[in-house]
Amino acid sequence: MSIILPDRPGFYALVWEIVRQVPAGRVTTFSQVASMIPPPEGVKPEDYARLGARWVGDALNRVSLVDDPNIPWHRVINVRGTSSLPENSEGAALQRGRLRAEGVMPPDSEAVDLAAYGWEGPDPAWLAARGLLPPKPIKLNADGDAPAQMRLF
Repeated sequence: MSIILPDRPGFYALVWEIVRQVPAGRVTTFSQVASMIPPPEGVKPEDYARLGARWVGDALNRVSLVDDPNIPWHRVINVRGTSSLPENSEGAALQRGRLRAEGVMPPDSEAVDLAAYGWEGPDPAWLAARGLLPPKPIKLNADGDAPAQMRLF
């Protein structure tokens, strides 16, 4: 059974509003952005926990395809610190180039150090004013590995 995102335009607008808050020189993850948005009406929390990051990826794919200059989509990466765009695509190259220009991705690497450049999230008052939740922290597992996240494309 496939779960449909009930209010896609509203959800996407929230994603884009959150992503606009990510400052240059910082990154966030699809799952961290999803963690700030309460489960949409009609979606069970366990289904949202499973699909939220994917829906965030869908929202960002919409703006990355047109390279919307008002939304810093390139600052959202996966929990491994890498792009979720197809490896050899123009979008992935653009994302890596922008992250390198902001100093968060070394020239000899394809990954961002989330411990060093992970964003803590917006100000709590900003979140509360919009009915959003505190973000989950960007951390490595106890064994030092990033939690697994499926590729979005």
